[in-house]
Amino acid sequence: MNASEQAKGLELTAKIATLVNLFKQQFPDAKADLKPWRNDPHTRELTDPDSIDIAFHFPGWSPRIQGRSILVQIRFHLDSEDQHQRLIGLEMQAFNHQGTAWRLSTVENWQLVGNYQPSPKVADKLKYFSRQVFEVFKNEHR
Repeated sequence: MNASEQAKGLELTAKIATLVNLFKQQFPDAKADLKPWRNDPHTRELTDPDSIDIAFHFPGWSPRIQGRSILVQIRFHLDSEDQHQRLIGLEMQAFNHQGTAWRLSTVENWQLVGNYQPSPKVADKLKYFSRQVFEVFKNEHR
């Protein structure tokens, strides 16, 4: 779900702002888009209501990133015991002119997959950012 729609309280809004700043520390040229999804019935049907989705757009195609945009989806799961949302991981996708260039999931095995891999330095920055997100939401109960 669009991060702008998830920002319902001061605490979560501050955390979303922190995430944007953490990403921009690694990728200063990136521009955050808190509404990466269109607001139409078909798109709404496909979005995860328990995620915080932020797109980051770059000034042009980046050979280091192998894309022009990165979609970051921060996924949560409802704990059936205490009825709180808990962070389960991040899913990131980079997009180029042919569609999805690569994917990185911390829900699975933290491996980059795709036909167009980013540079090793970029991969390290993405994984570092992911670890920072886990710190931001450590012991989080939404």
